Order: sequence, then structure tokens, then C-alpha cells
Amino acid sequence: MDESKFIGIMATYRELEDGEVEDKQVLHLPAATANAKIELSPPFKKMIGKSPMLIRALWSAEKAAQTNSTVLIRGESGTGKELVAKAIHEISDRQKNSFVRVNCGAIPANLLESELFGHEQGAFTGAIRRKIGKFQQASGGTIFLDEIGDMPLEMQVKLLRLIQEKEFERVGGNETIRCDVRIIAATHRNLEEQIIEGSFREDLYYRLNIVPVNLPALRERKEDIPLLCKHFMNKIKKLNNIDKNLDEEAIKALVQYNWPGNVRELENLIERLIVLSEGETITIDELPSNITNIYRVNYDKSNENGLINFDKNGQIATLDQYEMEIIKYALQRFKSFNAAAKALGITHKTVAFKARKYNIIE
Repeated sequence: MDESKFIGIMATYRELEDGEVEDKQVLHLPAATANAKIELSPPFKKMIGKSPMLIRALWSAEKAAQTNSTVLIRGESGTGKELVAKAIHEISDRQKNSFVRVNCGAIPANLLESELFGHEQGAFTGAIRRKIGKFQQASGGTIFLDEIGDMPLEMQVKLLRLIQEKEFERVGGNETIRCDVRIIAATHRNLEEQIIEGSFREDLYYRLNIVPVNLPALRERKEDIPLLCKHFMNKIKKLNNIDKNLDEEAIKALVQYNWPGNVRELENLIERLIVLSEGETITIDELPSNITNIYRVNYDKSNENGLINFDKNGQIATLDQYEMEIIKYALQRFKSFNAAAKALGITHKTVAFKARKYNIIE
């Protein structure tokens, strides 16, 4: 057996008194480490979830935090790239110094060089005084270059030089400034395709991609959706003093949805539901139609005869779970043991026994 092969992942959880989920995320390391285990540090536990893909990504990030190596975080918008970058900084040797974020896609190309490297007084029209750039502000700490795939080619050359030489000059200046900074970059783009197209430098890519951290989309870790829902509901409860919950069918529908906006989209929806919902329990009827329509289409395709049930994680339910749901439904609809028993084709004693077994009645 190849001892370098990754052999598995485990994550366990326990409930805290305030209802928050403490992620006791524990990862089995490769066999070469003699079956050692590692528990993720507190900053990484802000990423709620237990899926193997997420835990593996966080483990890579935590290992990277112990070095000064450049990290490239890949993931769709809303997957938590900045949260991971901050966690890396918070447990690194640079934690007492600055964490500086720059969104390379939000700054006009003609201003990005000045923003990153600063400028001297009179360097261009409007430069009435010297400006200290983001790299100098982050010296001794960490700079987070978000949306690195949007950086113009001319700026990529200057960034490559800084990474290689650890020095730069301000715009309009001749003084060479030494820079001790840890670089974490992030993107939702396909940099490999950009290299082929000529919009991203291959040499810069290899300099940035020393430690890759690939964050999964929410649709790739649907088992985490119920945990995330609970986490966001507790968070919003603390902020707004509103205590509400989701019923099981609503959770099933949320699990079935593919979440193009990922965790950010889910959090925003949970907040909206809590604010606008009339009752204490949010039902499937209160979810947006784009979510409920997908749920019903998926349900109909898998359940043409109405004989398949799903658990709250969107998986096929066990026979006991299905039996509990059908007994509960029959009693709600027919209002008595006798009527429910007749509809189900069983005795009223069986209905009563099952109802007590599943705590449907006292």
C-alpha cells in the first residue's frame, strides 16, 4: 500500500449550552504519520461543517499556517475564502501583526498599483502627499489578495518581483523598500484556463500555488446544510432576540437546493426567513419558489408512486423513519386511530402502538 495515500477523515461534534455547535473536527492523517490525529484549531472551527472535503481543506490550511509559504485558496464565491485566510493568520507566527485585505477585482486597474505599493507626493495628478501602500501596511503580517484572477497583467509582473525579491518601489519613487509579508491569494476563477488564454502569468501561478487550499461548494457538502442552518439561526437569535426554527420538510428542501451563492446565500436566506416568518416554526411554504420547485421536482422524480421518503439530509430514510412519518401523517389527516387504521389497512391497536413508539402521542 502506498503510505503517502490519504486514508480518511473523521469529525465529531458536541452541543454547547448556548446552542452553538462546537466542531471537534478531527482528521486521520496519512498512514505515514503512524495513524496520528489532529484536531483543528479554534479559528478554523468558525467554518461550520463535518464533510470530508471541508475537513481536508481546513487541515491543509492549518498545516500551511505553520509556515511562511504562499497559499492559494480556491473556491466559488461565498465558500468562506476570507474566513480561512484570517484563520491562517490568527494561528501563524504573524498573528500579532496586521492582516490586510485587498480585493483585486474591486479596484480600478489604474489605481491598483498605488493601492498595493503606495505612491510619492506628486507621482501623478491628485497625489498631493505620500501614500503608504497595502504591502507596507502589512509588513510583518499577512496580506490577503482576494480575486487574484482579476489582477491586470502589468500588476502581475510587479507582484511576481515582490514575491521573488521581497522588495518594491512606490509609484513615482526611487527608494527600494524591503517587505517581509506573508501572501495569501484567493480566487473563484479557473487560473489554469486563464494561463492558456494569456490573462494570467504561469510563473506567478506557480509562485502563488505553493500550498493550495480547495474549498468545496455547498452543493458538494450537503450534509453540512442542517448544521449551518442551526448555526445561523442561533447567530441571528443572539443578534435580534428572535427564536425560530425550521421544520423537517423545509430542511429537506434546503438540502435539495444547489446553492449557487454557497454559504453566504444560505445565511442571507435564513436571516430573511427569520425576519419575515409569522410563526415560531418556518415551513416549506415560506421558502422561495426556486427552492421549493426544485425540491418537489426531485421528489416527484424519485417518488413517482409516493413510496420513497427522505430524511432531513436529503437521503433515503430508514423504514422506521418512513413508518413514523406515515403514521404521523395519517393521524393528522384522519384525526383518530380508527380512521387512520382504516386508511392504512392495519388495526387501530397497531396505529396506537406505533404512535406511542415514535412519541407521536403521549
